[in-house]
Amino acid sequence: MKNTVLLYTFLLICAFQLHAQQEQPIIKIDSLSEVVVTSTRIDLPFKENSRTINIITATDIKNSSAVTIADLLQQVAGIDIRRRGTGGSQADLFIRGGGFDQTLLLIDGIKMDDAQTGHHTMNASLPLEVIARIEIIKGPAARVFGQNAFTGAINIVTKSNLNNAVSANLEAGSFGQLNGSVTVGSELENSTHIFHAGKMTSEGYRNNSDYNNSNYFLKSVFNKKDQPIEMIATFSERKFGAENFYTTNPAFNEYEETQNSLMALTTKFQSEKFKIQPRVYWKRNQDMFLLKRFEPNFFRNFHISNKIGAEANASYKSELGETGFGIDMSKTYLRSNNLGQRNRFMTTLFLEHRFQFIDNRLDITPGVAVTYFSDFKFNGFPGLDVGFDITNNLKAYGNIGFTYRIPTYTDLYYSDPRTNGNENLEPEEAFAQEIGIKYNSPSIRASLSVFNRDANNLIDFVRPNTIEEIFTATNIAEVNTKGLEIDVAYNFKLNNFNQTLAIGYAFLDDNILEQNEELSRYALNTLKHHYTTRLSTQLFKNISQSIVYKYAERTTGQTYNVWDASIMLQLKQMELSISANNIFDADYIESGFTPMPPSNVLFGLRYSFK
Repeated sequence: MKNTVLLYTFLLICAFQLHAQQEQPIIKIDSLSEVVVTSTRIDLPFKENSRTINIITATDIKNSSAVTIADLLQQVAGIDIRRRGTGGSQADLFIRGGGFDQTLLLIDGIKMDDAQTGHHTMNASLPLEVIARIEIIKGPAARVFGQNAFTGAINIVTKSNLNNAVSANLEAGSFGQLNGSVTVGSELENSTHIFHAGKMTSEGYRNNSDYNNSNYFLKSVFNKKDQPIEMIATFSERKFGAENFYTTNPAFNEYEETQNSLMALTTKFQSEKFKIQPRVYWKRNQDMFLLKRFEPNFFRNFHISNKIGAEANASYKSELGETGFGIDMSKTYLRSNNLGQRNRFMTTLFLEHRFQFIDNRLDITPGVAVTYFSDFKFNGFPGLDVGFDITNNLKAYGNIGFTYRIPTYTDLYYSDPRTNGNENLEPEEAFAQEIGIKYNSPSIRASLSVFNRDANNLIDFVRPNTIEEIFTATNIAEVNTKGLEIDVAYNFKLNNFNQTLAIGYAFLDDNILEQNEELSRYALNTLKHHYTTRLSTQLFKNISQSIVYKYAERTTGQTYNVWDASIMLQLKQMELSISANNIFDADYIESGFTPMPPSNVLFGLRYSFK
């Protein structure tokens, strides 16, 4: 019955389009040839970079039918977002079969890693309204970002201004979902400001799956005419029922609350050949977990982590090419009733140089990062990128690199009746290789890459063959991971309106089952086949629609097909939308024991005051 209602809803709206007037489009498809990838020290246009990089543009975000970043990233092949419910309350981020501790999230280049656990990575994600684009760097990125970028990194680039605009958004839908937000842009004579406040609530789609989430964002640029200083401040709070997030006991009614905040100040000094960008920042994360929601004293975990950092990234152009270098220093403090009182000092030095030969068609970029940890001493991450321009639009590339990750405090010290950390853990290490080819033009962008990763001492919580045993943090001896990824996006016009068809496929194969025959908490759920497609169309004036299809097959044998869709109607300053998720009511699990929501619908109204 639910499927029928959803399908009739979309058919009725599509039929309404037949009466709409046709006019020239006012939305321009983003040109990636104009995008400069800013997540590296050497700023390069997208088409000149010799790595596998996916860019999610502002137009992609608008046409995605996504409500949160977690929903959005699921549409990228090779990105495995394992959600536990809706609203972005909790989701783990994986790239190319790595663990949730092995992917680094950045906001405007600021590292949002958490020393307690990578489970909190997505706590730092921002509301979609303030995002200009998302840069996804796949493969070993430790020499560029440091030790948490074991399998890749994702950089969220926020908008620079909104030109004195105010917009309000209200959404309501299945499971008692009610979302509201306001976004304000102010362009003054010598400063620019963006402010966003939003609330997302739901009664939940099953027992104890309710949530009450808040997001606040402020970005200001002061002293624009002289020496601009950029300030960014974010705060997110999530309160949610965590039914069976960590156990299978339905009587527990697990519950969790998290807070994540960031404060950073950045400026830039630049001449014709030299650029330096210093920054100071403070990141805080708080996590409170109750095993029994209505009996707080039964079992409670409470953690607060603070990271204070200062960094300076620079580049210098000379006759020999361009050199990028930088330093990043940070101090992490943890207070926890389970993990104890911990602190760690870390310093990383970065150096890379980009050589160009054969009339600038061949580029070679060696680089290295050297990191000192107060508790794990010195470690180095060398790497090499090579690219060759076959034509103006076609580029072949390859890269190799060493990568490294020290254990989190959860890996080392966590303890409960079913789980034990391990103070004797060794750091994870890997040597990764990749070759690829990519094509970029105004109408088509496509890439094909194959990769291999040989890892040592990967960390997972495992137990012997009986379910009564305790999960213990363990170094798995050796794991080989290989795979390939294909991404194609085709932009075309129909009835003089912009249309986009995007297709992605990722295949991944590893021998982790052979290396880890014990029962594993996280490693046994690798995404082996991942296919995504999005068709975003506009056939008539002011009405656009998007259909998203996702297919997944995991190494455990589980397969599922999920269809999402959305329709948007633009009426001058007002936008009406309908989004439907899991249209055909697929029954599937992305993480642990938590079933994902059945088919659901969300109605939206956005009004812009200009």
